[in-house]
Amino acid sequence: MTFRQRLSRRRFLQRAAAAGAILGFPAIIPAAARGADGRPAPSNRITVGAIGVGGQGNGNLGGFLGDPRCQVVAVNDVDQNNRERTQRRVNDVYSNQDCAAYADFRDLVTRDDIDAISLATPDHWHAIPAVMAAQNGKDIYGEKPFSHDLREGRAMVDAVRQYGRIWQTGSWQRSTGDFRAACELVRNGRIGKVHTVEVGLPTGGGGGHAPFTDPPPHLDYDFWCGPAPWAPYSADRTHWNWRWQMDFGGGQLMDWIGHHGDIAQWGLGADDTGPVEFNPISADFPETGIFDAATRYRIECTYANGVKLIVQNAEGPHRMGAKWIGTDGWVWVDRGGFDTEPKSLMREKIGSDEINLYRSTNHIGNFVDCILSRRPTITPAEVAHRSASVGHLCVIAIALGRKIRWNPDTEEILDDPAASAMLGRAKREPWCMA
Repeated sequence: MTFRQRLSRRRFLQRAAAAGAILGFPAIIPAAARGADGRPAPSNRITVGAIGVGGQGNGNLGGFLGDPRCQVVAVNDVDQNNRERTQRRVNDVYSNQDCAAYADFRDLVTRDDIDAISLATPDHWHAIPAVMAAQNGKDIYGEKPFSHDLREGRAMVDAVRQYGRIWQTGSWQRSTGDFRAACELVRNGRIGKVHTVEVGLPTGGGGGHAPFTDPPPHLDYDFWCGPAPWAPYSADRTHWNWRWQMDFGGGQLMDWIGHHGDIAQWGLGADDTGPVEFNPISADFPETGIFDAATRYRIECTYANGVKLIVQNAEGPHRMGAKWIGTDGWVWVDRGGFDTEPKSLMREKIGSDEINLYRSTNHIGNFVDCILSRRPTITPAEVAHRSASVGHLCVIAIALGRKIRWNPDTEEILDDPAASAMLGRAKREPWCMA
């Protein structure tokens, strides 16, 4: 069977899935398109390639390996140990040796027999593979935060839209019941008019004192640095700890804004906009070591309608999660926590004639559903960009130590050239966004 024929059969399945979704029924795969094990025949599975297969990337991969509609066919990582370990994992699941392993993501993303990409790289490596994947006709499951700076986030949204791709962001809290239920209570006026939202994110820490050494032979460190400024290798630089260095990540603030900040915007109905003012109240930064992201922070953000969004590390009375405060009560939600005032709100039912938010119970499964139906996912690119934008603007405000004003419609900082210059980052050669 040729690739063109395979695509033709997949389009048939997509149309069948879309028709089932419209009628309210799950998609049924015709018997002729199923294998003996009940899975779709190999020529009708969604082929998946994984870019970045360290911690979170390996976790996400399990969702694709466990979905019978998918076939993982390739993995990529600049760390040879990660790459080969994950290749073995995939081959063990399928009991074959068919999974390819690449040191360079471009060798994976330009394969014309791959339908979807699982992208779980450090933040500074989100945009370039994402744009290239869209250009090469791939649907993309990408990790949060959506982008490493605001300008590249908009470029990613534009690429996904231009090439007609399906995007799902790893803001998986939207696919869990408590978070959706909390947002529905707020959106349906159960706490009256909302005036304040508190977003509690983790408190960071200093560190990064490991000596500078040659990188290990299994890691292509220059490629790992990629478009970010080159920095001397340290055992504290890469893998998990890149998060606490602003050239590669964004600290706890950016690491979590795509979770609780995303939920806060969902509850406000602000998925396509953002605050107009960002006022940094306080921020603490490490004094030694290579970690340079804020550890403690408080930024008061204001929407055009006057609602205050407080982004702060969760310490003392300020809890993790999202808390909406209105004229008639409040709703708070976190992973494993759900509370309201008055308590009777916990028993409230949302009627079918009220605002019922997008329902998903399996985040990666929702992505696969939408690949087949070509409908938007629960966390599409524009939504993820707006959530990340709140974090990017908070980071700029605390870095400068002054209030900034923002136009969410034009995505411009007003009357502050220095702050505006921080909306994007220069890319180290030869990497660019083209």
